[in-house]
Formats: sequence, structure tokens, C-alpha cells
Amino acid sequence: MEFIDLKSQQKRIREKIDRRIATVLEHGAYIMGPEVEELEKRLADYVGVKHCIGAASGTDTLLIALMALGIGPGDEVITVPYTWISTAEMIALIHATPVFVDIDPVSYNMDASQLEAAITPKTKAIMPVGIYGQTADMTAINAIATKYNLPVIEDAAQSFGSTHYGKQSCALSVIGSTSFFPSKPLGCYGDGGALFTDDDHLAGIMRQIRVHGQAKKHHHPIVGINGRLDTLQAAILLEKLEIFPDEIIKRQLVAERYNAALAPLGVEIPRLAPGNTSVYAQYTILHPQRDELSASLAKAGVPSVSYYAVPLHLQPVFAYLGHQIGDFPIAERVASHGLSLPMNPYLADAEVQQVCDAFKAVLA
Repeated sequence: MEFIDLKSQQKRIREKIDRRIATVLEHGAYIMGPEVEELEKRLADYVGVKHCIGAASGTDTLLIALMALGIGPGDEVITVPYTWISTAEMIALIHATPVFVDIDPVSYNMDASQLEAAITPKTKAIMPVGIYGQTADMTAINAIATKYNLPVIEDAAQSFGSTHYGKQSCALSVIGSTSFFPSKPLGCYGDGGALFTDDDHLAGIMRQIRVHGQAKKHHHPIVGINGRLDTLQAAILLEKLEIFPDEIIKRQLVAERYNAALAPLGVEIPRLAPGNTSVYAQYTILHPQRDELSASLAKAGVPSVSYYAVPLHLQPVFAYLGHQIGDFPIAERVASHGLSLPMNPYLADAEVQQVCDAFKAVLA
């Protein structure tokens, strides 16, 4: 059993992907070719915003968003300690300061009730994360952001395709950012990402930043980066997007089967926060004997992964922030107890049963 199965999906759409790739090879516009613009329009329509800007990765999109907002040295950006390092890394890269608030025990995303206390005169943005497939409480976060006139950047690298009170992830804030890393629910065959906004001015600035700050040929009014999305990756994503809604449903059905089998065993299963749906980028359970459980599952042929086992406030790169164990107890608990199980739209019933049987053998 594979932890993430990309082959089954490829078999489903291989001929269409091959045709898309052949078209790119024929026209030869490998950088910023027509498929990039086509994908941007399709994604903007899917999310329900005016602008989508394709980019080289979900890390670059966070950097571009921060740069577009003019954030830099001396500024603070509020985020969470339980996420992939890119979120805080990009804040530090532009010489701003990441300020952490703990996560809530239901969604494992930013605890909006702790957000206001973290805001200072130096705060210039809020960057919540949609971990494991569902968004943070964007309604509450946006209300606080509006009160303090702060922009919100939604890091939706794992929540793209989910909804919050009926509205698509990436349409929930001033800027939405996502990743198309291959293992994501909507992933390409390399690195890729996208930004989303309804703000015409920000969209224009972000488009410039991704091409070295260029407004027109030989004219660079701002500093930018090489953050372009490859045409081949856009071509692949166009075909994957066609089946994405169906795959979300399939992921949710797999999660339902897991929930039904694992909840009676005393496993802390994923829960949805009010108003949320999830794309289950990962199916992550909590268990106090996480490492022992993972080893037992491996013996039964079931792979599992402990994501973000060391939260960001305890990473050596952020030691200068002065945090210690106990500062963010919920993040630390999830980091030490979290275990992600095989999850993909094509996980067969027999494979789900194999995972659940392995749990029963250990825990029942």
C-alpha cells in the first residue's frame, strides 16, 4: 500500500495529459505559455474571484503576497506554529517577524480567540493556515482583521477545494495562496502554486513580482523574483482540475469510512469546525502512543507519517523568538500525537479495511 497514490489518478487521465503535454511541446512556449493563462482563468472561476496568478510554488506565492503588501523589516505577521515551515519561513525571509498564536483542538488551525491578543502596533498582516484539508475560522479572523485594518493572507496549500460557510478556500481573504505540490489534492508533476484576489491593484503587483518586478519589457519598477509557473505544469493541472470535484467527493467518502471504523477504537479522529468542509489533504488522527502505533501499522504493511512533529516555535531557526516548550500547548500536543494515514481518492475499500484491521489488531 502506498501512502500517497498518484499512479491511479494518472491512469484515469493519462491520454488527456499526454495530449496536453504534446500541445505544449508543439508550440514550445515553455514559460508563461497559453496554458498558464487558461489555467488562471479556470481557477479564478472555480474559486469565485476576479484574479488568479500562477506561480512557481506554494512557497513563492506566500513570498509574493507578503512582498505585494509591502511587508518588511520591523513588521510582524501573525501565523501559527503548527504548519510546514514555508509559512513562517517566508515571513522571516523578508526580515519581518513571525508571531505565533496557538491552534484550536478541532481544526488544528489558528485559534481565532487568541488572535486579538497577539496584535501589536507592528502587526502588518495575519496569515492563517488551512491544515490537513479544512480552513481556519476565517469568519472570526476576518472580523478581527477588519477591526484593526489588517490584510489576511490565507495559506491554503492544503485546503484548496474546501469551503467555509459555502465559500471556497482562497476566496476568503484579501489574498489566497495555494500549492500544487504533487501530493496536494490538486497537484501537478513538479512544483507549482497560485495566488487569488479580488483586488485589482494587488493582482497587478503580484503579477509583476513573479516576473522580476517587470511591468513591461525592460521596465522594472519594483523588486521581484523568478516565480513563474511552468507551462507544462499548467497543462497538467488543466486536466487534473476537470476531475478535481469528483476526487474531493471520493476523499470525503474515504474519510467517512475511516471515521466509522476508528472512532470506536478510542482514536481521536479528524473533526470539522463549524461551517467547514474538508478535502482531506491528509487524514490525521491523534494518539498518545503515536510512534508505537506507527511502528505496529508498518509491520502490517500500512504506511503512516508524522507531519510537523516539531512545531515551528521549537525549531532552531526560530530560537531567536525566545519560545519554549509549553508556550503553545495545543500545537505541541497535535505535533506529538498526530499520525497521518493513507489518503487518496482511489483508496479501495479493501485498502481502507486493511488500515482499519491493523488498528483493531493493535488497539482493540
